Amino acid sequence: MSWDVLLLHLPDDITSVQQIPDAHTPALIGSRRDILAAITQANPDTDLTDPTWGELLGPTWSMELNIGAEDPVDSVMLHIRGSGDDVLTPVFRLAGALGCKVLDCAAGDLISSLETSGWHGFQQYRDSVAPSRH
Repeated sequence: MSWDVLLLHLPDDITSVQQIPDAHTPALIGSRRDILAAITQANPDTDLTDPTWGELLGPTWSMELNIGAEDPVDSVMLHIRGSGDDVLTPVFRLAGALGCKVLDCAAGDLISSLETSGWHGFQQYRDSVAPSRH
């Protein structure tokens, strides 16, 4: 079970999912080559052996980066497991490097680097349904 967040381009004036027009198509993030370079610069420890599916490991968490096979890239999905608020640092470092906003797929809204309630809510839910598994 993972906490999933989506990195995508949205106009600067969009601050919540409710503001996204129904017919809106997010702008492309960039070429695969540029995306991989930005990921490596933002978080040098990211394993990009598979350029479609990266992995970043922290002290108490792991993050899979679903970059996909399309080129150019339109979004990056992050699948986060474990615990610890320090995982939010590389999430927002990646978002900044890619010029993206962060959509908490569980809560269904955009989050800021100071917003931890979605991550905490996911951990509480995960621990209630599978208390011995992280």
